[in-house]
Amino acid sequence: MTRNDILREMGLGPVWRLRTATPATPVAEVAAASTAAAEHLPQNVPAGEPVAPAIAPAAMDWDELAAAVAACRQCRLGETRKQAVLGVGDRHADWLFVGEGPGAEEDERGEPFVGQAGKLLDSMLAAIGLKRGNDVYIANAVKCRPPGNRTPEPEEAAACWPYLERQIELIRPKLIVALGRPAAQTLLQTEVKIAAARGRLHDYRGIPLIVTYHPAYLLRTLPDKALAWEDLCFMKRTMQASRAG
Repeated sequence: MTRNDILREMGLGPVWRLRTATPATPVAEVAAASTAAAEHLPQNVPAGEPVAPAIAPAAMDWDELAAAVAACRQCRLGETRKQAVLGVGDRHADWLFVGEGPGAEEDERGEPFVGQAGKLLDSMLAAIGLKRGNDVYIANAVKCRPPGNRTPEPEEAAACWPYLERQIELIRPKLIVALGRPAAQTLLQTEVKIAAARGRLHDYRGIPLIVTYHPAYLLRTLPDKALAWEDLCFMKRTMQASRAG
């Protein structure tokens, strides 16, 4: 029996077929957050000046966090975005997937991974028995779209880091999956090469962390889908071990 035969028996491939994703209910915290944010941000600040929230992210609840992200001006990305994208899904999820940053469609809709990469991510989730919003939370390393969908600059990722850090504290997942190099470097706070980092179990403050390819990369580099399948199987085994322990 070939490797592809085994994958088929497991319901894991060998080919992902993109399909229309089941619409996920957008997280309500983004709606009307601008009004709430006024209670948490300093007022009368000159345009273009970085603004820190009056409440430290480490002390925020979900509503405060959503409001602060919606009105954040910690870096220049806040000047070009249409809206900030906090995240979407189960706030008590065992699974946390972290991507790079919003793209054009995410910037329009206020939800992460809703374009072609999002459809592929939904297919990847389905391959290991998961569904967006059901025991799964999806976030990004930066909450605002970088112009032209470029890679976030280090200072932009640093500005957003306290928000992601707080999300992880509130969710308390059993497993974190870093989708792509920027997400991995943000979470691990070190230089990362995907080829060297994938296939190994990393640690984020006692939480297992797995590094894999970003779905957008897989859409451009089809041969690496086979490696991503291996990562998915590794994720499933790791979660099973975590729950058993």
